[in-house]
Amino acid sequence: MKIVLAYSGGLDTSVLLSWIKEKYQAEMIAFCANIGQEEELKGLEKKALRTGAAKVYIDDLSEEFARDFIFPMMRAGAVYEGQYFLGTSIARPLIAKRMVEIARKEKAGHIAHGATGKGNDQVRFELTAAALAPDLEVIAPWRDATFRGQFPGRAEMIQYCAEKGIAVEASAKKPYSMDRNLLHISYEAGILEDPWLDASAPEHKGMYKLSVAPEDAPDRAEYVGLDFEKGDCVAVNGKRLNPLGVMMALNKLGGKHGVGRVDLVENRFVGMKSRGVYETPGGSILHFAHRQMESITMDREVMHLRDSLIPKYSALVYNGFWFAPERQALQALVEESQKNVTGTVRLKLYKGNIITAGRKSKVSLYNPQIATMEADPTRAYNQDDATGFIRLNALRLKVEAGVKNGGSRNTTV
Repeated sequence: MKIVLAYSGGLDTSVLLSWIKEKYQAEMIAFCANIGQEEELKGLEKKALRTGAAKVYIDDLSEEFARDFIFPMMRAGAVYEGQYFLGTSIARPLIAKRMVEIARKEKAGHIAHGATGKGNDQVRFELTAAALAPDLEVIAPWRDATFRGQFPGRAEMIQYCAEKGIAVEASAKKPYSMDRNLLHISYEAGILEDPWLDASAPEHKGMYKLSVAPEDAPDRAEYVGLDFEKGDCVAVNGKRLNPLGVMMALNKLGGKHGVGRVDLVENRFVGMKSRGVYETPGGSILHFAHRQMESITMDREVMHLRDSLIPKYSALVYNGFWFAPERQALQALVEESQKNVTGTVRLKLYKGNIITAGRKSKVSLYNPQIATMEADPTRAYNQDDATGFIRLNALRLKVEAGVKNGGSRNTTV
């Protein structure tokens, strides 16, 4: 029996690797994905092998993550519940996809993960596996009562590692949990479970990793130019970059100016509300600039149609349906909508704010000669036409008003 385990080398996954191997008498294949989390990966392979893994995969997926997951989602304008840029949500299908690929390569019949039974990640991992490899079995120890009984807390896990000779840093538990990748860092649990706690207070400054506090950002604004082609940012300040390069450059700029911090209470797919604090410096800039680019290049009705689908698209990503046919169908509409989203956006970054400083495009739908409040030299718009336009749109309102006021619907309007 072979099992592919999502492995980070931390306390939880170290225990999982050993416990699963022992329970199932299995050959364990450890997999760690580098998706821009900047964790120390040196020595991880040796640690996994010492813990009991028969084989270890450490794959750099950061370029694929930016190109095939972050950028398509940005083209869709996705934001969950109006605030969350889906940083953790969009990473899980990529990790699960690679786990499936490794399972196929190694002829493993099972994959395993350390997601808890209260969170969204268990759903995201397993729905991805169901879509890509429905024959694979999933092992989720945190949904196993035996496992939870054996490890009710961190102390029991540390003791287990000591007994098994597994080297782990037996440090005190952090006052919150953290998940980092190329798009964001999320903080939740622990002290953050109190929604009244002010996560922006000076005493919590040490929590943040990607950005300075807005009040500590430079006192001088900085301008940044983003070039777009068909909905994708292809250059920052005139320097052409691939999607990974764009995200790295914008993360640095956004972090410097305190951009992209969000504190929210969101609705988890499993039914509960959860408080989270997020840093998404580069993603916030990219999302804002993309919208500005669309504002002068996208047809009104196409924009409104796409916008009406943002809540649905975002929920699909959040809930783990990245590889579902409905998300792929929505993506096809998104790609069609982006064909002319090409041009340049200029932004000003200042103390946590992203301010529009200009936008231009060779395919702009904005025509200043038509929009001018002065005489229209093109004569494309005759203001007299608005009289009939308004009269026709007012007709149903007048009819309804007549009925409400006790009149007849046949009353002259």
